[in-house]
Amino acid sequence: MSWIRIAKVESIPVREGRAVKIDQDEIAVFNLGNRFAAIENRCPHSGGPLCDGIVSGTTVICPLHGWKICLDTGDILKPQVPVRVEVYPVRVFAGVLEVNIPERHPMEDRRDRGVAA
Repeated sequence: MSWIRIAKVESIPVREGRAVKIDQDEIAVFNLGNRFAAIENRCPHSGGPLCDGIVSGTTVICPLHGWKICLDTGDILKPQVPVRVEVYPVRVFAGVLEVNIPERHPMEDRRDRGVAA
């Protein structure tokens, strides 16, 4: 895992999200007022951009079809379905927001995309 600098904390307004592209991953970063959260930026329902969703407490509502996603766990709360989005650790260091992205093995990337190993 490695910490990657994303943005100055003041560049993300309270209760808003921003999309960040890191290698092949697109991450949605949210300012919750007293802390930040980062999740995969793609709703599992139909790929909606979660960074554009409505933030309420510790959840975000997908802007396409209203799926409610927990920013702490990645669980889909509404509707209740057994899928989730990836959640990434975040920290603030010297006024800069950083996200911790796990390193991937090339074979894992192939399986994730459905490519035979």
